[in-house]
Amino acid sequence: MTPSEPEHKDTAPKENRRPVKSAEETREVKEPEQLETTTVTLVPVSFRNDRPSVHCDAGGLMVDEGEWVVVPCEQCSEVGQVSGLPVRIQIPANCDIPKIERLATTREIELYYQNIESEKNARRVCQDRIEALGLQMKLVRVESLFDGSKIIFFYSADGRVDFRELVKELVRALRTRVEMCQIGIRHEAKMTGGIGSCGRVLCCTSFLKSFDPVSIKMAKVQNLPLNPNKISGFCGRLLCCLTFEYDTYREYAKHLPSMGNMCDSPSGEGKVVRRNILKRTVSLATEQNGVVEFSNQELEDFKMRKEQGLPPLSKKQVDHEPKSSSEEKKPQPSSRGRQKATEKKKKGRQTGKSSVKQKAQKKEARGQKAPDRKKAPDRGKPPEGKKNIDKKKTRATRKDDSRKTQAKADGGKGSGRGKRRGGRRRGKQARKQS
Repeated sequence: MTPSEPEHKDTAPKENRRPVKSAEETREVKEPEQLETTTVTLVPVSFRNDRPSVHCDAGGLMVDEGEWVVVPCEQCSEVGQVSGLPVRIQIPANCDIPKIERLATTREIELYYQNIESEKNARRVCQDRIEALGLQMKLVRVESLFDGSKIIFFYSADGRVDFRELVKELVRALRTRVEMCQIGIRHEAKMTGGIGSCGRVLCCTSFLKSFDPVSIKMAKVQNLPLNPNKISGFCGRLLCCLTFEYDTYREYAKHLPSMGNMCDSPSGEGKVVRRNILKRTVSLATEQNGVVEFSNQELEDFKMRKEQGLPPLSKKQVDHEPKSSSEEKKPQPSSRGRQKATEKKKKGRQTGKSSVKQKAQKKEARGQKAPDRKKAPDRGKPPEGKKNIDKKKTRATRKDDSRKTQAKADGGKGSGRGKRRGGRRRGKQARKQS
């Protein structure tokens, strides 16, 4: 306001005045910028049978599965075959996607197969020269440009290799330009391909375009076993997938107490022995209740109430009571579930009674009396007047019993053998007397 201008005073009553907004309120909130998207038709194109397909933009070209197309690449155009159906999707406008130029001619398709044969021949020649020169290098892949102007040899080695003599012999044998490219062990696994421990195709072969650095700290944060056989990939290095969820685990772990620290809880002070980062729970080893599991929210509420001097929450006020890891969670049936259970019990009793009545009616129809279930005798007890006598006898008593029974059968006179012996004795006595 310039000094020549008169001051403007607000003469309106206080009730009718509009509230003056502060600078923070008048500041416009900027909405997040929305990325511009475009709709494209993506088509998977395979340049070699042993390599993954590359998604290309078909543009306005109508292509079907199995057709041959020409796609411009970095060094020259390449011929490939459409390996899938076209899909129409929306992608950000700044995405760099290779675009199909046109359909391939018959001559270009023939040249494609000639390049494949030349690559096989170049690989065989290069492998023979490497063995002849005794070079410590491993040949991984051979690629030939579509126009045949250059052949690229990809190899892996522990250190630097002097391949000048090898290049001279390859140029002399192949009659074309030769390029030697050394790659690392991760790129070797990407070019070779394979199946990982998860049962899927290697991530580097299927969709990864670059390799991010991986450290053993990522495995520790995610509570993975530090066994080299379990956290190493096909290449012998740490798994690339350790980086996929590392940021999420690190963000969640910020709000949890560290391992080995002492922490206050409703069950007393305890030592952190286990953490479940995704569930956001902590297991504490206490002296009174052993190992008890608490959620992070319960520990924060307990700490806040303790600082304010308030008593800890009771079981009714807490949403879920903290249970030890050894206890099993017993689900409580709802009112509707209880009602269904009682109905099932009633139906079971009714069906049981009806089945007993039906059996009794069938037996009466056949002329049999149905047994009275209420007054059934107890078969386990012996009838009255009889005692349980031990029938085990000795060998001598058994012989005496057998003799008595035999004598009774003979009429009390004894057996025939005894009669013969008695007659002989009497005859001897009579002879002596005479």
